[in-house]
Amino acid sequence: MEKPIATLDIDTTCSSWNYSGQRLATGSLHGTITVFDSPDPASSSPFSSTSKTRVHDDAVLKVVWVPPEYGDAVACVCKDGSLSLWEEVVEDAQPLQWKLCKSFKNKSTQVLDVQFGVCSTSLKMVVACSDGHVKVYELIDPLELKNWQLQAEFQNVIDSLSTFAKTSCLSASISWNPQKGESQEASFVLGFNSNTQQLNSSKVWEFDQAHNRWVPVAELALPADKGDQVYSVAWAPNIGRSYEVIAVSTNKGIAIWHVGSNPDLDGRLSVEKVALLSGHGGEVWQMEWDMSGMTLATTGSDGMVRLWQANLNGVWHEQAAFEPTS
Repeated sequence: MEKPIATLDIDTTCSSWNYSGQRLATGSLHGTITVFDSPDPASSSPFSSTSKTRVHDDAVLKVVWVPPEYGDAVACVCKDGSLSLWEEVVEDAQPLQWKLCKSFKNKSTQVLDVQFGVCSTSLKMVVACSDGHVKVYELIDPLELKNWQLQAEFQNVIDSLSTFAKTSCLSASISWNPQKGESQEASFVLGFNSNTQQLNSSKVWEFDQAHNRWVPVAELALPADKGDQVYSVAWAPNIGRSYEVIAVSTNKGIAIWHVGSNPDLDGRLSVEKVALLSGHGGEVWQMEWDMSGMTLATTGSDGMVRLWQANLNGVWHEQAAFEPTS
C-alpha cells in the first residue's frame, strides 16, 4: 500500500532532496522555501516541516542543495530570474535559521538553471542564463559561501568564435558528471530551450586544466536534430562502465547517449545514440538517475512519472509508470 512521506503546501512550485535523501526543500508561489525533516531517518516516519523562510517577494522556481561538504545550504532561482544562496546557521544560541549568504542578480538577463559540482580543488557553480550565456563560479573560501569568483563565461556553442547577441532562452538544463575522481577533469552537460538553434543542442563541457578554460568535448545531437530545443538533461552515475551515459529530452522524446572516455586528436569524445524513449504525453522537464545509473525516472507536463531501464541486451524499455493521485 502506498504511504505518503510528506504533505506539501498547495502553492508548492518545486522540490529538491538533499544528497543523503534525508531532507527535502520546497519552493512556493509566495516566495518561501520550506525544509522537511524526518524525526528518525532510519524509520519510515513521514517527513514534517521544520522551517519556512521567505526568500523573495516572487515565486521560487527552483531549489538546489549545495553539496554537503559545504554545510546545509540551498540555491534558489526565483521568477524574476534572480539567484540567491541561503545557509542554515545558528546565531546567539537561537534555533536554527536560514540566512541569506549571497545574492546574484543581473538586470539584463535571468537565471534559468543552477547546479553545483565538487572538483578536486574547489566547489564550482554553473549558471545558465536567458541570454544563452553560461557562467561558472568558483568558491574562494570553503568556509564562506558568500565568497564566489566568476571563473568563466561563454555560450553553449561548439565553435568558440561564434557569438549570438539576440538570443532568448525559455529554459535550460545542467547536469554535472557525478564522478569525483581526483584524476578526472570536471565536466558537465548543458542544453537550452531557445530561439537560437546553435545554442540548443546538449554539449559536454570539460575543464582544460592545462589552459585553464572550459572546452566542449561532445555534442549530443544527430545532424538533423541539432536545432531541437532541449528540456532536460541527466548524467548517470558510472559504476564500472567504460563509457558515460547521458539522457537528453527534446520534443522528439528522451534520447539515451553513450559518451566515450578517450578523446580523438581534436579533443572530441565519441558519442552514440543508443535509444529514443517515448511514452510521455508532452514535454519531459525533469529526469533523475538512481545511484547505480541503471534506472532513469522522468516526469513532465503530463504529470506522469515513468521509470526506464535497459535489459541485458542493452534494449531500453519502460519499467513502471505512476499516475498523479490527485
